[in-house]
Amino acid sequence: MRRSLWAILATFSVVVLHSCAQPSGSGGTAAAPSAVRVDFAYYNPVSLVLKEKGWLEEDLAQDNVAVEWTQSQGSNKALELLNSRSIDFGSTAGAAALLGKANGNPIKSVYVYSKPEWTALVTRPDSGITKVEDLKGKRVAATKGTDPHIFLLRALDQVGLSESDLEVVQLQHADGRTALERGDVDAWAGLDPHMARTELENGSSLFFRNPDLNTYGVLNVREEFANTYPTYVERVLAAYEKARQWSLENPAELEAILANAAGLEKNVAAKQLERTDLSNSVIGTVHKNTILASGDVLKKSGVIPSDTDVNAVVDSLIDPQFIEKVAVR
Repeated sequence: MRRSLWAILATFSVVVLHSCAQPSGSGGTAAAPSAVRVDFAYYNPVSLVLKEKGWLEEDLAQDNVAVEWTQSQGSNKALELLNSRSIDFGSTAGAAALLGKANGNPIKSVYVYSKPEWTALVTRPDSGITKVEDLKGKRVAATKGTDPHIFLLRALDQVGLSESDLEVVQLQHADGRTALERGDVDAWAGLDPHMARTELENGSSLFFRNPDLNTYGVLNVREEFANTYPTYVERVLAAYEKARQWSLENPAELEAILANAAGLEKNVAAKQLERTDLSNSVIGTVHKNTILASGDVLKKSGVIPSDTDVNAVVDSLIDPQFIEKVAVR
């Protein structure tokens, strides 16, 4: 009987210890992922630093968690990768994240990697186009579902025009630049670094600029990942913060990393970074208001249904809890 009692107590102790080792329901349902899948993008220079320096790999190696990198060619591609569960973290513009969320993409915007003036309306120096009104009846290249496309919609709306007043040619950003330079389109809703390159190398004109119509660069995480591995969201953002601070302290090296990664001339990389502000990473009210303004134009343009509750979508999208924890450490 004594041996039986000790056996029962030993078994009970093992069960209790095993239970205590499991994460609580509020903190996630699994201890660690086998890998964290992160995108990198030329329009997100902080991601290039993080990838090059290996700080995230160094941290997660302690838990035997791998880091897998995938390139995003634009916000639309990052959203596709997130929606297909191909990546856990993806770089987009704020307005593009809203568009994805409104269309059912289960994401949270958790970090601001830049405040860029990364888009403008661009034309050739000999096109005769000097203002937004001149786009009526013209062919304009744009990557639908990205900040440049939304920037185009907002620019048109300000002068009483809409997409129906011109022909939008759907092209990825690099192809849009090529189409403009070849004369296949009259104008292009540009994105850096492609925009900086055509501006410096081909004399292309940024005929309409308005930094306030550019929505912020935001890092998004899949909701499922955030719910299951919240501490790993914080660790990714902590690594991002290390890369952002390093970028602010080492501008020349940041320029070299961008130039090397994107295959750019130094002056092109410098032009892109000249209009990229990396000073604030905590997502919050100012970003919400900017994204809300874009949402109104998206509804008006028919890009999202007119009955969409944009406020509710944005409230569900923006989640500052992770970066707020990281920022006060």
